[in-house]
Amino acid sequence: MKTSFKVLCLTTIGAVAASSLCAAAFAADDTSAKPNPVKTAVAKAAGKVRADKEMLAVLDAHASLDPKAIEKADVATARKNPTIADAVNVVLKQQGKSTDPQALVPGVTSKDITVTGAAGSLPATVYTPEGTGPFPVVVYFHGGGWVIADRHVYDGGARGLAKSANAVVVSVDYRQAPENKFPAAWDDALASYRWALANAASIKGDGKRVALAGESAGGNLALATAIAARDAKLQAPSHVLAIYPVTQTSLNTESYIENSVAQPLNRAMVKWFVDHLVRSKDDLKDPRLQLIEAKLDGLPSVTLINARIDPLRSDGAKMEDALKKAGVPVERRDYEGVTHEFFGTAAVVDKARQAQAYAGERLKQAFASGAR
Repeated sequence: MKTSFKVLCLTTIGAVAASSLCAAAFAADDTSAKPNPVKTAVAKAAGKVRADKEMLAVLDAHASLDPKAIEKADVATARKNPTIADAVNVVLKQQGKSTDPQALVPGVTSKDITVTGAAGSLPATVYTPEGTGPFPVVVYFHGGGWVIADRHVYDGGARGLAKSANAVVVSVDYRQAPENKFPAAWDDALASYRWALANAASIKGDGKRVALAGESAGGNLALATAIAARDAKLQAPSHVLAIYPVTQTSLNTESYIENSVAQPLNRAMVKWFVDHLVRSKDDLKDPRLQLIEAKLDGLPSVTLINARIDPLRSDGAKMEDALKKAGVPVERRDYEGVTHEFFGTAAVVDKARQAQAYAGERLKQAFASGAR
C-alpha cells in the first residue's frame, strides 16, 4: 500500500508539473500553432488528476458522448455537440436517479415566454420559486462563447439560482454570432434588462429589486449590462453575479497557460469563439470585451465565481482587482477541483451545490439591503 501511494503521489506531481511545462509551450502569441499531441495528452491527464471525483465523473460522461473538437468544427457541428448538461444526465442515469429538472430542483416551476430584445422578440424561460411574491428578479444570461448553446443547456444554473436566491429568474436567449456579430448580444442583454424593469410584475417580480447574472460569456454580459445601465441612467441592478466570466481578451494569462488544453473549455476554443464573434480586431479593444479596462465606478455590488481548472480563472481575478480599484464592493470565490461549466452540475457535484448556495445568499443579502 505504501508503495502504491508513493507511486500515485509521484505520478500526480509529475503530471501536474508536466502540465505546466507543456501548457507554457502553448503560450506563444500564435494560438493557431498545433500543440504537440504528447504534451496535450499529458496536460489533459493532469487536469483529470486535479479534478474532484464527482467532477471527474461528469468529464468522463461527457467524453463518452464523443464530443467533437469545437475549435476544429464548423458552427453547425459545434452547436450539435453534447454538453455538460448532457453529461450530468448520463451520470444521473448511472446513479439510477431522475433527470427531470423539476424533480432535481423541487419547488421551482418554469415557463417559456418572450422578452423584448434590441431587434425583436427573444425566447426566455421564467423560473419561479414557491410562494406568492412579489419576488426579486434575476436576469440570467447563458454561456456558450456567444456562439453556441442556449438557455435550455444552462437550465441547471438558472433553476438552481431561483431556488437558492428565492427569486424569479428570467433566462434569456440573446442573439448569437456569427449570424449576429458583436455587439448584438450586448444590445439584447441591455434590452432584456429594460424589459425586466418594466414587466417584473407580470412574472410575480418586484421591479425595484432586479439583479443581473450569467455564466461564462453570459457572465461578461451581466457585467457589461450593469455598466450600460449606469451609462443609460437606468435603475441600477441590485447586484451582479458573474460566474467564470470573460473579462479580457488576452489568451496568455496564467490560467490560460495552465489550463490551455483543459476540458470542457480550452484555450483554442476561446479563440474560435472570439474569431466568430468579432467584426475586426478593433472589437477586441472594446470595453464590453475588455471589461477590466472599462470605467467601473458606481457599479452595484458584484459576486465573482471561478473554477480552479478553467482558462477563465485569471479573468475573474483580474476583474476582482479592477472592481476593487474602482471602489466597487466585490467578493470572489475560487472553487478547487472543478472545471468550467461546473455551476450547473449541482445535481451530481457538491461543489456546484456549494456555489449555488453561496450565489443565492449573496443575492439575498443584496436584495434585503436594497444595495444599488
